[in-house]
Amino acid sequence: MAIRGHGRRSLESRHNFRTAMVFLSPWLVGMLGLWLLPTGLSLYFAFTDYTGAVWPPHWIGFDNFRAMFDGTDPDFMTTVGVTVWWVVFSVPSALVAGLLLAMLLNLKVRGIAFYRTIFFLPSLVPFVGSALLFLWLLNPQTGLVNQSLGWLHLYQPGWFSDPSWAKPGLLLQNIWASGATVLIFLAGLQEVPIDLYESASLDGAGSIARFWHITLPIITPTIYFNLILGMINSFQYFAQAFVVSTLATSASSAGGSPEVGGPVGSTLFFSLHIYDQAFQQGNVGYASALAWVLTLVVIVITLVLVRSSGKWVHYGA
Repeated sequence: MAIRGHGRRSLESRHNFRTAMVFLSPWLVGMLGLWLLPTGLSLYFAFTDYTGAVWPPHWIGFDNFRAMFDGTDPDFMTTVGVTVWWVVFSVPSALVAGLLLAMLLNLKVRGIAFYRTIFFLPSLVPFVGSALLFLWLLNPQTGLVNQSLGWLHLYQPGWFSDPSWAKPGLLLQNIWASGATVLIFLAGLQEVPIDLYESASLDGAGSIARFWHITLPIITPTIYFNLILGMINSFQYFAQAFVVSTLATSASSAGGSPEVGGPVGSTLFFSLHIYDQAFQQGNVGYASALAWVLTLVVIVITLVLVRSSGKWVHYGA
């Protein structure tokens, strides 16, 4: 009887395993075909001169990585500078703007749910749609922003046609679409106990003191979460810069030919450079090496932030 019961349980276990695998199969196929296999191939291609035309690729060792620093790739330092600029300015600006908006949307006023919806809607706009919208708003000749500045007799930038103003234009678009960051900050602010504010007010603490000594320490986990997400996303910034650079340069150039990362390389982000090398120049091996360098940089910075979080992120009471 014991053996028969054990056999029945074993049969049920195999049946449950097969059932589980049937339901997990879409995820397993996606993981293997869309993540694990491409990741392994890109690591292999990083050490080859693969162009997408001849198979098998020729193994060249670390030549692709040396090409980044020995001057073989003249755009490498440009793309590093553009990406560093973007990370340094886009992440803090999105955090500050998101926190300020969340504090406004946390006020107890009439119709606050409507205002929260309005400020969150831009984050639902697809990347391409938001890029096209800002191309229209920031058009140097006919854009609403420059027309408003002209009425006020203020300086009218060239925005996406001017190398000095292309990245600030993208920065404005990035802040405009930071609704997800605002929503996360709003959730963190609503977890701050009201009685702490009341006690601080009774002790004579002003609004700035309450924010600095109560709000800010309690929402440090939320700041930390948004910081990690913002940093990772900023290193992978691609879609908006691709649309803006190609459409703006094709419209402003006489021949109408698009320039990826234009004008004059001012928006040549690292991810754009990877795309250009892989799909336009045909240097798949070199593009794979660039992708792995970007991955390692993101991993290192993330680990640094994780290790440092113990000094400034406060959990629990």
